[in-house]
Amino acid sequence: HGKENVDSRHSRGRGGETTRFHTVNVAQPVRFSRKCPTGWHHYEGTASCYRVYLNGENYWDAVQTCQRVNGSLATFTADQELRFILAQEWDLEEKAFVRKDQRRFWVGYQYVITNRNDSLEGHWEVAYRGSSEVFLPPDPIFGTAMSEKENVFCAQLQYFYFPTLRHHGLHSWFAENCYEKSSFLCKRSQTCVDIKDNIVDEGYYFTPKGNDPCLSCTCHNGEPEMCVAALCERPQGCQQYRKDPKECCKFTCLDP
Repeated sequence: HGKENVDSRHSRGRGGETTRFHTVNVAQPVRFSRKCPTGWHHYEGTASCYRVYLNGENYWDAVQTCQRVNGSLATFTADQELRFILAQEWDLEEKAFVRKDQRRFWVGYQYVITNRNDSLEGHWEVAYRGSSEVFLPPDPIFGTAMSEKENVFCAQLQYFYFPTLRHHGLHSWFAENCYEKSSFLCKRSQTCVDIKDNIVDEGYYFTPKGNDPCLSCTCHNGEPEMCVAALCERPQGCQQYRKDPKECCKFTCLDP
């Protein structure tokens, strides 16, 4: 982070004259905390961002919404990732769910029926191609809106409202009619986010979120790398001034 230091230091030069040095914007180690756009939750274990969308959509519309933000309906690679999801305080509206204490959202699995004899038999599949290695849910609870003609059902993760239940890892998996409307959980790779909350594409220069608007970095795999800092001279003829927090070398003079 840039640090402003306007103290003058004096030393004796040749012939006894006084030489003045101004130290401005001393470079400091930089920490980057924002790797997701506003409204998304970051998980370091998978270098991914997650967001629950409240606008109730059927499964297929939810898939398209996630794709529009360069993501997909969430699948999980390990139990720790699922526990991270359960531990988050998602901003969920009651009207989007059946019960206040039990809230569900679409995730990226489908249950395929293979036998409809005495009991429904089938197996889980990842709903979209190209996903990384994931774990598959246990046997589901079948939803109330099931159709006897359908052989493919879509996954809803039941999220409990009460933190004590969630922190113990309590949750359920439902196989539901894919045309029911529900909230849904999107997942995308972590990304570079600039100081003005814009998403930055791979390989581009940007100024990361933080306290130094004079930092320029290259976006690489969602991380700022090869950062260079610009140093600004203090504004001439102004004793008191304020730096702009989002524009490099832009000052507002506070003198009368």
